[in-house]
Amino acid sequence: MRNQRMQELKGAERKAAKPLLYIAMVSIVMLFSGLTSAYIVRADNGNWLVFDLPKALFVSTGLVICSSIALLFAQFAIRRQHVWILNLGLWSAFGLGIGFVFSQMESWHQLTQMGIYFIGKQSNASGSFLYLLALVHLLHLFGGLIALLVTSINSLRGKYSAESHLGFSLCVIYWHFLTLLWIYLFLFLYFYR
Repeated sequence: MRNQRMQELKGAERKAAKPLLYIAMVSIVMLFSGLTSAYIVRADNGNWLVFDLPKALFVSTGLVICSSIALLFAQFAIRRQHVWILNLGLWSAFGLGIGFVFSQMESWHQLTQMGIYFIGKQSNASGSFLYLLALVHLLHLFGGLIALLVTSINSLRGKYSAESHLGFSLCVIYWHFLTLLWIYLFLFLYFYR
């Protein structure tokens, strides 16, 4: 009786997992919609500094896209029980995600070399918004990196199969979401000045 109750609870948790992830993703979209709307409103008020995006942001974009491609290979592999490719895809995505973090830090360094600061007397709202958008995205990406690390370790332990891979699927959905979100932010910052 107790085992049956535990199985029912696990089944309910599994059914709720994806909808809860989607709710979280909608709230993140709302957050970034508000931030980009504030960016547009502030840009129209004048005293807006126009500058080229740091080259490291282009590298960041390439890295996060490559990480999602690595996860596409992992998704393909799990359906066909190719454990080696699954693990390679997960760990590659994790490494590329770490590279994304470092390229973001490099972009902030490049911004300061250009005289663009987040806060202080020398700061301008346009630079501050760029830092803010990148930083808030990076905070969400840290959650994705933790999920990727846990998923990668679980995969090495053999916890996923073609029939049972909910944790893997949730991680991949969130990571692809973060990739699309970054592409949106990058294109927004590139084209809206």
